[in-house]
Amino acid sequence: MASPLGLIAGFGRFPVQLARAARRHGRAIAAVGIHGLVDPGLEAEVDAFTELRLGEVARLFATLREAGVRDVVFAGKVPKTLLARPEELHLDARALALLHGFADRKDDSILGALADAIEAEGFVLLPQLALAPELTATEGPVGGVEPTPAQLADAAFGWPVAKSLGELDVGQTVVVQDRAVLALEAIEGTDAAIARGCALGRPGACVVKVAKPRQDPRFDVPAVGPATLRSMAEGGAALLAVEAGATLLLERESLIAEADAAGIAVVGLSGPPEAREPGAAGGGR
Repeated sequence: MASPLGLIAGFGRFPVQLARAARRHGRAIAAVGIHGLVDPGLEAEVDAFTELRLGEVARLFATLREAGVRDVVFAGKVPKTLLARPEELHLDARALALLHGFADRKDDSILGALADAIEAEGFVLLPQLALAPELTATEGPVGGVEPTPAQLADAAFGWPVAKSLGELDVGQTVVVQDRAVLALEAIEGTDAAIARGCALGRPGACVVKVAKPRQDPRFDVPAVGPATLRSMAEGGAALLAVEAGATLLLERESLIAEADAAGIAVVGLSGPPEAREPGAAGGGR
């Protein structure tokens, strides 16, 4: 029998969905949830559950080892803004050593250092989607609303901007309208960037979210869910374009319901729309 999968869970529904997918594939799961972030429903979806404070790195390793874990996966967000609030942290000696070793506070620097530390302890850090590739967006429309040519033109304009933003490891989302950039995602996150961009434009803005050009599949895979659609609906946005095969669709049925109710088109793209072969826009809903 395979050893339990160690699931390190942050904020959001992705840890729950990943746990369900892993169990469908026959894996037992020993989860470690971050206090104040982890979804309380995760405990019912796993075989063993421990909650730790952010920064208890030594306890994290000990917990995984005691559970007999070999393979580990990250799931869920840990907002970088927490690093600026010492009262939210419980830094042990291992965490302090990691923190002092950061060259900067970019996502890749922070998560890469933790990944290196996990693997140095003898664990294998798996790609986030290794056990749940079915959670990603497929190419083509998602839901019942088709994108218009003008919306796809905005997506084509925003795509290289979002890729450049990801190249800098700043964010993965841009808000565009009439081939003008309204907002770029930074530390505030996707939903706040959407709200800011929509407030600067008129109804009908387009949101483009992509993977980084050098996306590390072990962490920080781009994701959208019902909350994304609610932010778009509140701001009057019209299109959500995501990178097919590289973007998580969280709570797919609820996401589609939110999009259809608001008249928002959601589409998975493998590249800028004009870069695709004619007729290649098909895909399952």
